[in-house]
Amino acid sequence: MELIKNFLALSVLLFSLSVSAQVKWFTLEEALEAQKTEPRPIMLDAYTEWCGPCKLLDKNTFGNSDVSHYLNAHYYPVKFNAEGNEKITYQEQTFENPNYNPKKTKTRNGTHNFTRYLGVSGYPTLVFFDEKGNFITPIVGYLTPTQIEIYLKLIHKQDYKSIKSQEEFTTYVKNFEHQFKG
Repeated sequence: MELIKNFLALSVLLFSLSVSAQVKWFTLEEALEAQKTEPRPIMLDAYTEWCGPCKLLDKNTFGNSDVSHYLNAHYYPVKFNAEGNEKITYQEQTFENPNYNPKKTKTRNGTHNFTRYLGVSGYPTLVFFDEKGNFITPIVGYLTPTQIEIYLKLIHKQDYKSIKSQEEFTTYVKNFEHQFKG
Protein backbone atom coordinates (compact mmCIF):
# COMPACT_ATOMS: atom_id res chain seq x y z
CA MET A 1 0.00 0.00 0.00
CA GLU A 2 2.82 2.40 0.88
CA LEU A 3 4.44 1.66 -2.50
CA ILE A 4 1.23 2.62 -4.30
CA LYS A 5 0.96 5.88 -2.33
CA ASN A 6 4.57 6.75 -3.18
CA PHE A 7 3.97 5.92 -6.84
CA LEU A 8 0.85 8.10 -6.95
CA ALA A 9 2.63 11.00 -5.23
CA LEU A 10 5.52 10.73 -7.69
CA SER A 11 3.09 10.58 -10.63
CA VAL A 12 1.31 13.74 -9.46
CA LEU A 13 4.64 15.51 -9.02
CA LEU A 14 5.90 14.51 -12.48
CA PHE A 15 2.57 15.53 -14.04
CA SER A 16 2.66 18.94 -12.35
CA LEU A 17 6.25 19.47 -13.53
CA SER A 18 5.33 18.57 -17.10
CA VAL A 19 2.30 20.87 -17.03
CA SER A 20 4.40 23.75 -15.69
CA ALA A 21 6.74 23.44 -18.68
CA GLN A 22 4.03 23.83 -21.30
CA VAL A 23 3.61 26.72 -23.66
CA LYS A 24 0.15 28.26 -23.76
CA TRP A 25 -0.43 28.36 -27.51
CA PHE A 26 -2.71 30.86 -29.25
CA THR A 27 -4.10 31.10 -32.76
CA LEU A 28 -2.85 34.12 -34.67
CA GLU A 29 -6.28 35.75 -34.41
CA GLU A 30 -6.33 35.24 -30.62
CA ALA A 31 -2.83 36.69 -30.29
CA LEU A 32 -3.62 39.75 -32.40
CA GLU A 33 -6.78 40.34 -30.37
CA ALA A 34 -4.89 39.93 -27.05
CA GLN A 35 -2.32 42.51 -28.20
CA LYS A 36 -5.08 45.14 -28.17
CA THR A 37 -5.43 44.95 -24.38
CA GLU A 38 -1.94 43.79 -23.40
CA PRO A 39 0.71 44.55 -26.05
CA ARG A 40 3.36 41.84 -26.37
CA PRO A 41 5.30 40.49 -29.32
CA ILE A 42 4.13 37.34 -31.10
CA MET A 43 6.30 34.32 -31.85
CA LEU A 44 4.71 32.10 -34.50
CA ASP A 45 5.97 28.53 -34.83
CA ALA A 46 5.48 27.53 -38.49
CA TYR A 47 5.66 23.74 -38.44
CA THR A 48 4.46 20.74 -40.42
CA GLU A 49 3.15 17.36 -39.29
CA TRP A 50 5.91 15.41 -41.04
CA CYS A 51 8.86 17.54 -39.88
CA GLY A 52 11.26 15.77 -37.51
CA PRO A 53 13.07 18.93 -36.35
CA CYS A 54 9.64 20.50 -35.64
CA LYS A 55 8.86 17.64 -33.24
CA LEU A 56 12.27 18.07 -31.58
CA LEU A 57 11.63 21.81 -31.20
CA ASP A 58 8.35 21.01 -29.44
CA LYS A 59 9.89 18.41 -27.16
CA ASN A 60 13.34 19.80 -26.38
CA THR A 61 12.90 23.55 -26.71
CA PHE A 62 9.25 24.41 -26.05
CA GLY A 63 9.22 21.64 -23.42
CA ASN A 64 12.05 23.39 -21.57
CA SER A 65 10.70 25.19 -18.49
CA ASP A 66 12.89 28.30 -19.00
CA VAL A 67 11.67 28.67 -22.58
CA SER A 68 7.99 27.98 -21.83
CA HIS A 69 7.93 30.34 -18.83
CA TYR A 70 9.58 33.13 -20.83
CA LEU A 71 7.26 32.66 -23.79
CA ASN A 72 4.15 32.59 -21.61
CA ALA A 73 5.24 35.70 -19.69
CA HIS A 74 6.49 37.90 -22.54
CA TYR A 75 4.94 36.67 -25.80
CA TYR A 76 1.81 35.44 -27.44
CA PRO A 77 3.12 32.13 -28.80
CA VAL A 78 1.27 30.94 -31.91
CA LYS A 79 1.28 27.44 -33.40
CA PHE A 80 0.70 27.45 -37.16
CA ASN A 81 0.63 24.37 -39.39
CA ALA A 82 2.38 25.73 -42.49
CA GLU A 83 0.67 23.08 -44.64
CA GLY A 84 -2.66 23.06 -42.79
CA ASN A 85 -6.15 24.14 -43.77
CA GLU A 86 -6.67 26.97 -41.27
CA LYS A 87 -8.06 30.26 -42.59
CA ILE A 88 -5.82 33.14 -41.46
CA THR A 89 -6.70 36.83 -41.44
CA TYR A 90 -3.73 39.15 -41.07
CA GLN A 91 -3.63 42.88 -41.78
CA GLU A 92 -7.02 42.79 -43.51
CA GLN A 93 -5.97 39.97 -45.86
CA THR A 94 -7.33 36.44 -45.73
CA PHE A 95 -5.02 33.51 -46.43
CA GLU A 96 -6.01 29.92 -47.15
CA ASN A 97 -4.44 26.75 -48.49
CA PRO A 98 -6.07 26.03 -51.85
CA ASN A 99 -3.83 22.97 -52.37
CA TYR A 100 -4.65 21.35 -49.03
CA ASN A 101 -5.45 17.64 -49.33
CA PRO A 102 -7.28 16.16 -46.30
CA LYS A 103 -5.91 12.72 -47.22
CA LYS A 104 -2.38 14.00 -46.58
CA THR A 105 -2.78 15.45 -43.07
CA LYS A 106 0.21 13.52 -41.69
CA THR A 107 2.47 13.81 -44.75
CA ARG A 108 3.68 16.56 -47.07
CA ASN A 109 0.75 18.69 -48.13
CA GLY A 110 0.12 21.88 -50.06
CA THR A 111 1.86 24.97 -48.71
CA HIS A 112 -0.45 27.47 -47.03
CA ASN A 113 -0.57 30.91 -48.68
CA PHE A 114 0.22 32.57 -45.32
CA THR A 115 3.40 30.48 -45.19
CA ARG A 116 4.42 31.95 -48.54
CA TYR A 117 3.41 35.46 -47.48
CA LEU A 118 5.73 35.23 -44.46
CA GLY A 119 8.62 34.04 -46.62
CA VAL A 120 8.98 30.75 -44.77
CA SER A 121 11.50 28.63 -46.68
CA GLY A 122 11.97 25.64 -44.36
CA TYR A 123 10.62 23.98 -41.24
CA PRO A 124 10.53 24.75 -38.47
CA THR A 125 10.55 28.52 -38.82
CA LEU A 126 9.91 30.92 -35.97
CA VAL A 127 8.31 34.14 -37.19
CA PHE A 128 8.44 37.18 -34.92
CA PHE A 129 5.96 40.06 -34.87
CA ASP A 130 6.20 43.21 -32.74
CA GLU A 131 3.71 44.20 -30.04
CA LYS A 132 1.47 45.78 -32.71
CA GLY A 133 1.40 42.66 -34.88
CA ASN A 134 3.87 43.92 -37.48
CA PHE A 135 6.18 41.36 -39.08
CA ILE A 136 9.80 41.51 -37.83
CA THR A 137 11.69 38.47 -39.09
CA PRO A 138 11.67 34.70 -39.62
CA ILE A 139 14.29 32.43 -38.02
CA VAL A 140 14.63 29.13 -39.90
CA GLY A 141 15.61 25.84 -38.27
CA TYR A 142 15.70 23.95 -35.04
CA LEU A 143 16.92 25.95 -32.03
CA THR A 144 18.02 24.65 -28.65
CA PRO A 145 16.80 26.45 -25.50
CA THR A 146 20.01 28.49 -25.28
CA GLN A 147 19.85 29.37 -28.98
CA ILE A 148 16.21 30.48 -28.88
CA GLU A 149 16.90 32.53 -25.73
CA ILE A 150 18.95 35.00 -27.75
CA TYR A 151 16.10 35.66 -30.18
CA LEU A 152 13.37 35.72 -27.53
CA LYS A 153 15.21 38.36 -25.52
CA LEU A 154 16.44 40.28 -28.58
CA ILE A 155 12.84 40.76 -29.74
CA HIS A 156 11.17 41.16 -26.34
CA LYS A 157 13.67 43.78 -25.14
CA GLN A 158 13.55 45.44 -28.60
CA ASP A 159 17.35 45.26 -28.90
CA TYR A 160 16.90 44.33 -32.56
CA LYS A 161 15.95 47.95 -33.29
CA SER A 162 19.48 49.16 -32.55
CA ILE A 163 21.30 46.42 -34.50
CA LYS A 164 22.10 47.71 -37.98
CA SER A 165 24.56 45.15 -39.37
CA GLN A 166 25.60 41.50 -39.25
CA GLU A 167 28.72 42.59 -37.36
CA GLU A 168 26.61 44.25 -34.65
CA PHE A 169 24.45 41.12 -34.39
CA THR A 170 27.55 38.92 -34.10
CA THR A 171 28.83 41.16 -31.29
CA TYR A 172 25.42 41.00 -29.57
CA VAL A 173 25.45 37.20 -29.68
CA LYS A 174 29.09 37.03 -28.52
CA ASN A 175 28.34 39.23 -25.49
CA PHE A 176 24.99 37.63 -24.69
CA GLU A 177 24.76 36.15 -21.18
CA HIS A 178 22.65 33.00 -21.21
CA GLN A 179 20.28 32.32 -18.35
CA PHE A 180 18.23 29.43 -19.79
CA LYS A 181 19.35 25.95 -18.92
CA GLY A 182 19.81 23.73 -21.96
